[in-house]
Amino acid sequence: MGNSKPFRIKSITEIHRLMGLPKPQHPLIGFIDLSGLRDKSDITSVLFDLYVISLKRGCDKLIYGQQKYDFDEGLMAFLAPGQILRGEENGVPAKLEGWMLFVHPDFLWGTSLANKIKKYEYFDYSVSEALFLSDKEETLINDIVENIKNEYHANIDKFSQNIMISHLETLLNYAERFYQRQFITRKISNHQILDRLETLLSDYFNNDDLISKGLPTVQYISENLNVSPTYLRSLLKTLTGQSTQQHIHNKLIERAKEKLSTTDLSVSEIAYELGFEHPQSFSKLFKAKTEISPLEFRRSFN
Repeated sequence: MGNSKPFRIKSITEIHRLMGLPKPQHPLIGFIDLSGLRDKSDITSVLFDLYVISLKRGCDKLIYGQQKYDFDEGLMAFLAPGQILRGEENGVPAKLEGWMLFVHPDFLWGTSLANKIKKYEYFDYSVSEALFLSDKEETLINDIVENIKNEYHANIDKFSQNIMISHLETLLNYAERFYQRQFITRKISNHQILDRLETLLSDYFNNDDLISKGLPTVQYISENLNVSPTYLRSLLKTLTGQSTQQHIHNKLIERAKEKLSTTDLSVSEIAYELGFEHPQSFSKLFKAKTEISPLEFRRSFN
């Protein structure tokens, strides 16, 4: 797979033309049977102007975070418009099965999903942070998709869009539930991420170069943990009830309390050492987190 510019697809019709399929029955929603991709070895990377939902089986191995998993279970991935879908590393697997569902944003206009779909954070996860389904979950998802397909193949009338939207929203809600389950049940990999986060933040705030580096950003943290910012936030929210930014602030306040209680540095000097350009910003954050000012905290030790 090369580094060539991804092929851009703007419509369902383009997908059918690319795959050599008949003209789609609906211009704004479509399906592809993944078993039909086995002979498409030239597929590398595609940028979609569409929502893409896929369920795969038979990919042998998947890189998930920093680990590789063998899996026989169904695997779901979600892409929002503007994201890139890359081909399999070693070409299309011989045993690949499953489906892809494509939804043009125009299909959502005037429906309950038009704005709500942006609230499903897993559309911003990377493909390596896919959803692993149990057999029972996969059957449920496939049944919902079958309902959408049945409506898709029926004669289009004034009820068709709302019925398909209703089924689609049900699918997305179940995916939300299953992701929450995954955050909890994949304890080893997820708690490794928590341990690495703690180590990363400790090392960062132990560095004497904070004055020039500034505070760690969510992007910096997620890149060093090899997960997408949205996935990391969702994982932390589920396991700890706090966002990535809150974890950064908590570690910062820990270090600030240490310096306030064990050194004679002024509040301004501590603020600069912790990466703040303006001491007022540090004092404001400290008080928001502890309900007392840095000076009040220091006085409590004297």
